[in-house]
Amino acid sequence: MYPEKLEMLIAGEWCQGSDGKTENLLNPATEEVLGQVPHASSADLDRAINASLDGFKVWSKLTALERQVVMEKAARLMEERIDTIARTMTMEMGKPLAEAKIEMDVVINALRWYAEEGKRAYGRLIPARFTGVRQMVTKEPVGPCCAFVAWNFPGNNAIRKIAGALGAGCSLVIKPSEETPGTAIAMARCFQDAGLPAGVLNIVFGVPDDVSRHVLGSWIPRKLSFTGSVPVGIHLQKLAAETLKRCTMELGGHAPFIVYDDADLEQAIEQAVAFKYRNAGQVCISPTRFFVQQDSYNKFVDGFKKRASALNVGNGLDDGVDMGPLIADRRLDVMDSFVNDARDAGAKIEVGGQRLTNQGYFYAPTVITDVPDTAKIMKDEPFGPLAPITAFRTHDEVLERANSLPFGLASYVFTRDNERAASIGSELETGMVGVNHVRVSTPETPFGGINESGYGSEGGIEGLDAYLRTKFVTEQIT
Repeated sequence: MYPEKLEMLIAGEWCQGSDGKTENLLNPATEEVLGQVPHASSADLDRAINASLDGFKVWSKLTALERQVVMEKAARLMEERIDTIARTMTMEMGKPLAEAKIEMDVVINALRWYAEEGKRAYGRLIPARFTGVRQMVTKEPVGPCCAFVAWNFPGNNAIRKIAGALGAGCSLVIKPSEETPGTAIAMARCFQDAGLPAGVLNIVFGVPDDVSRHVLGSWIPRKLSFTGSVPVGIHLQKLAAETLKRCTMELGGHAPFIVYDDADLEQAIEQAVAFKYRNAGQVCISPTRFFVQQDSYNKFVDGFKKRASALNVGNGLDDGVDMGPLIADRRLDVMDSFVNDARDAGAKIEVGGQRLTNQGYFYAPTVITDVPDTAKIMKDEPFGPLAPITAFRTHDEVLERANSLPFGLASYVFTRDNERAASIGSELETGMVGVNHVRVSTPETPFGGINESGYGSEGGIEGLDAYLRTKFVTEQIT
């Protein structure tokens, strides 16, 4: 049974939509209807926006230590409820239960990190040019904020916005994805039970464009944080510009994974397969373009195929499952279109390349070799369990190919050449670079891209600073 009651949180109260509109929530592994997601009416959205202003007036006046105490209580409640929240996540999103628990560990760590870092939003004194003058620079919360969250990491995507805002002293209206609502609801219950003041955190659902237009049309939210696709990010940025809202945009990527002949090949293969098929490839920093130097190409492909073929695909609640379903039926058609285009372009489908079972949105882990750069999959992010692998000869060649797209979120390089390892980070045009490992996302490090992958960072001191504004105060003291 699905563990979570689907409700919205407005002004500290759990509620349904005032006009009674809902939509079905489906389990992507079974296609079972798990419940009804309430939609906010215009009046509900107005209540949430106004509540965020009231909540901000209370929350921003608390000391950073007082805010940290509430956030820490919420983190402890999430620890106590982690099994239930993880089960909710698996049922609504599909990822294996073990992955869901790992994600919730990340959520709890991020919440604790922001709670602590909020106590270190330091200002500074600037020596004055004039006698008897004190010059102070202070950091203060930017105000009520709004956020829209993608479905692929229901916990992590939400907590980066919630914890960043709360740690800085801001309030928030957040719209999680209607396809994965329960995880954010369960997390919000932890905040409520921890004593978060009414209106500081508000959760709403509805038709995405209707909600975003209404919320962004209000002057009350002073910042927008969004995780999602490039086209939607561009659309939201235009809407936010009407009221000059500050934006953080974490958009799509198309991450190159470069393996040089001198790399530890077994390490590269092991990490490549694990990271590629995590969350069924529905990860914005997932490796999506594999470039392997010519002499290592065949060995890399053989090892990759062997591991990909051994993955157990199934319901994430079942024991021993390595990969769950895609989020929705529409994604199956997208996978087929990438595979068919690659085949037509002359690539070879080595493993997978087809749907699995008649129930649930399962797609086989797929390996595609000898993929030309003209194929659709080498230009557009697949966001699924497809691994296109191609060969390269020289360093300059692979850099040009890796940097040829307008996206720039993450990239990965495997090499034993110390000089190359030291320099490659500045040569690859992405916001994050992993050299000889793929762990580019932790609570204390900035997460974000460049170019069409967006701007701004979540995580690290940069993630907190995104919710702070700078004020200069000068005072004649003598």
